[in-house]
Amino acid sequence: MKLTKSERLELQRQASSRNGRADSARRARLILLLADGLTWAHIRDKLDCSDSYIARWSKRFAEDRLAGLFSRYAGRQRYKVTDRLEARVLAWTTKRKPADGSTHWSTRKLAAELGGDISHMTVARIWAKHGLKPHRLEGYIASNDPDFESKAADVIGLYLNPPQHAAVFCVDEKTAIQALDRKDPVLPLTPGRAERHGFEYYRHGTLSLYAAFNTQTGEVLGKTAQRHTSAEFVAFLADIVAHQPRGKEIHVIADNLSAHKTKRVEEFLSTHPNVRLHFTPTYSSWLNQVELWFAKIERDVIARGVFTSVADLKRKLMRYIRNYNKQAKPVKWKYFDPSRRITIESIVTAH
Repeated sequence: MKLTKSERLELQRQASSRNGRADSARRARLILLLADGLTWAHIRDKLDCSDSYIARWSKRFAEDRLAGLFSRYAGRQRYKVTDRLEARVLAWTTKRKPADGSTHWSTRKLAAELGGDISHMTVARIWAKHGLKPHRLEGYIASNDPDFESKAADVIGLYLNPPQHAAVFCVDEKTAIQALDRKDPVLPLTPGRAERHGFEYYRHGTLSLYAAFNTQTGEVLGKTAQRHTSAEFVAFLADIVAHQPRGKEIHVIADNLSAHKTKRVEEFLSTHPNVRLHFTPTYSSWLNQVELWFAKIERDVIARGVFTSVADLKRKLMRYIRNYNKQAKPVKWKYFDPSRRITIESIVTAH
């Protein structure tokens, strides 16, 4: 094989290039070795290639010279997911279970089950298009309260249109908060590594936290207690009354815990006619705004906290509440779908 001076220079440039493609450099070295008279056996050893590789590229160079060394791929027609195939994937995903006893499909299992030319990536794209995530699981519990509509409407009415010159509080208790102390030191957050806690810990006891969330201002009145009985609940109601102007109308939203419905509570309400209790429907804690605040204090203080004693736990909880109240914000509650179990006619404002 004979090369012109310009061809040899270009092939040498491609073969020694550090920024070009590796396959182009390999083909250039092949032609240079052939031009230098090396046998195919020597070229196979030097380039670690096959005879078919040498034959293909030497033939292309002989026909088109340098232009023949560029890769040419015929390509294939773009794969298109038809509506029929898409409907089939959706039907299998939502209406059938894998034959191997698995509880849900994976992209590869479904692609193998459907067969044909469909790939697991095609299944993944169809799932993504329609928001299907078979690997995800969410729990739910439906309220069996026969008075769900009226109770929920009462609570929502207090949020959206509260009575004038009245205070509305969401009240609940977060029970059995553990004062956990780590046996090993906490390794702090560093670049590229998360904060690490030791696996073993000391238990110093538990504490209950009562909280009253003011729906209009977002401020929280908090109190800790060793127990969560009716006596503690009544004492906390008395604290709420003490923090409001005398005679002001107070509406308290609470769940259906038995401690909220004892004779002691009834006696307190009879002696404080300005206080009214509103109970959420059963299994409907999501209607109580204080649960959102409990989730916040769980994330910010409790979940990763290190407490040397119950007193230390109490001190850190109350410190968080004081700092939170300096920049408290109410929950922006919106009820935009009255077609779901609560009709427009059933939404009322408490008086």
